[in-house]
Amino acid sequence: MTTTFTFDSDLTVNRLGYGTMQLPGKGVWGPSTDPQNAVDVITTAIDHGVNFIDTADSYGPLFANEYLKQALVARPNHHVMVATKVGFTRQGPNIWTELGNPAYLRQQVEMNLFTLGLDHIDLLQLHRIDPNFTIEEQVGELAKLQQEGKIKHIGLSQVSVEQLQAAQQVAPIVSVQNRYNLIDRADEAVLDYAQANHIAFIPWFPLATGQLTEGDTLSTIATKYQASPAQIALAWLLKRADVILPIPGTASSEHVIQNIDAQNIELSEADFEALSNIDSASK
Repeated sequence: MTTTFTFDSDLTVNRLGYGTMQLPGKGVWGPSTDPQNAVDVITTAIDHGVNFIDTADSYGPLFANEYLKQALVARPNHHVMVATKVGFTRQGPNIWTELGNPAYLRQQVEMNLFTLGLDHIDLLQLHRIDPNFTIEEQVGELAKLQQEGKIKHIGLSQVSVEQLQAAQQVAPIVSVQNRYNLIDRADEAVLDYAQANHIAFIPWFPLATGQLTEGDTLSTIATKYQASPAQIALAWLLKRADVILPIPGTASSEHVIQNIDAQNIELSEADFEALSNIDSASK
């Protein structure tokens, strides 16, 4: 199993990353109840080898970026590839409204740069494709920002193969971030396309937030490897395809370390197949 993924000659990352979405308040709204802990969780991830961190200006909004900025300042000698996203507005807890107006996307890129304290963004992902604007308008604006040196790579989130192919006609696409986990594989075709074209596939909701702990097969295999069900679920993702870069999020430093340890689990082919046969009805 390959433990790293290469984006370009300057950017090779460890495949198991970290996502900041769980750091802000309830409903991904407002500040963390313990801002220092939020920063500490990120530095713990970095200290244990994570060098790929996913965030978004809509997380908080902006609070997750601020915590990540503080962590990066605290770890100046660690090169971390930062991926962030644009394309959502926020009106309250758990409320997300897509907006692909090119002027707004440009504003968000500037806000991400400012709140993250960066001079460029390694990976800028379009959080959602807004049907009120063409793909050419939305991805085209990101391509302009890429030409200006403000972003290095462009990615997409929650797209179909057809949308991904259409975006590729506008600009090079290096990543796709779709919902995918052991019991939710609706986007298998997108993963297969990404694998065939060396496009990073970043599964959001990689652990299904506890649902995976209920399965007899998963629990049995976890016991066999003296691991948690979440660790086995991550190990399955890592073995499923070399282009998968899981970004499990947590507000606990202990859980961060446990998640990172999942990359050391090498599932047997039989156990991988048994897990692959799990579906939502038998979880």
